[in-house]
Amino acid sequence: MTMKAILVTGGAGFIGSNFIRHVFEKTRFAGKIVNLDKLTYAGNPGNLADIGEKYGNRYVFVKGDICDQRAVLALMRKHRVARVVNFAAESHVDRSIFGPKDFIETNIHGTFSLLEAARRYWLDDPERSGNSPSRGSRPALRFHHVSTDEVYGSLGKTGKFRETTPYDPRSPYSASKASSDHLVRAYYHTYGLPVTISNCSNNYGPYHFPEKLIPLAILNAVEGKPIPVYGDGLQVRDWLYVEDHCAAIWCIMEGGRPGRTYNVGGNCEMKNLDVVRGICAGLENLFPAAENPALRGRKYADLITFVKDRPGHDRRYAIDFSRIKRELGWRPSVDFKSGLHKTAAWYLDNPKWVKSVKTGRYRRWLGKNYSR
Repeated sequence: MTMKAILVTGGAGFIGSNFIRHVFEKTRFAGKIVNLDKLTYAGNPGNLADIGEKYGNRYVFVKGDICDQRAVLALMRKHRVARVVNFAAESHVDRSIFGPKDFIETNIHGTFSLLEAARRYWLDDPERSGNSPSRGSRPALRFHHVSTDEVYGSLGKTGKFRETTPYDPRSPYSASKASSDHLVRAYYHTYGLPVTISNCSNNYGPYHFPEKLIPLAILNAVEGKPIPVYGDGLQVRDWLYVEDHCAAIWCIMEGGRPGRTYNVGGNCEMKNLDVVRGICAGLENLFPAAENPALRGRKYADLITFVKDRPGHDRRYAIDFSRIKRELGWRPSVDFKSGLHKTAAWYLDNPKWVKSVKTGRYRRWLGKNYSR
């Protein structure tokens, strides 16, 4: 890309930080990345501690809120932003059930404020200048919005989500993301703002905050704690290794058609219970239970504990990603077994990071019972 700067919102979170690493380390991009993050509980500057050292002034971190439209607009102007990638979101379904307000504020109002800032920047701020510039004189801006397959609701035993699947959100989280998707599309159809949207399946990989299934299961197993599984554990999810997801987003940013939505999936449907069993089996190779003093003679699988199912728990997700494969040539490259092995190995090899998210300001967010 010839763009000079990318504004990444929520870049200190799980997917956002992996995306920044991907752009710097796996692409030919030679410009600047501006990371705007509010640093809520899952935003961790430690996710990118080495990036500033490696890339100097090509990486700029700004602590801030996407709801602050003036601040966002000022950043766009200062750094001459050519692309905006919106990862900033409250994303944990359980938290949304028992505390939906933050999800409405960040996911809906925040996306609106970001869109408004982008639109004003794209129009060269006619309210300030008193002029409405021609299309040719506008900044070369593209806006990409990262969303979820949960906006589509729940599938039966067969079928997959397509980009044309009607929205049917079942939780405050998915409803807030559905609302933000509609806002992004509205800004394309109403104002002509060049936008793209991606709806992805369940991500996993390094730097994942340990409240989600895979990192929670890995860390609880290593520490000899119960591994909670909702209901009967037969809920099906399509799993996508986070590096594959980041590569898909980059493909969309390079060649995606404005106004287009792209589903991104891992072609990997797994029951939650099988995922947890796979983690237990994989840990036996990385850190045998017999060598783990926290297990006290037990096996990792002995820690699996069924808990009360959460309200409105969707039964099955599956993604049809044929559009992005056909139009942009993307497909997942990491199979689930190897991806899970790499993920578990990363958590075992990074105890300092794990300790940082289990202490200090992060500690109060872990270990809560959201299934009550």
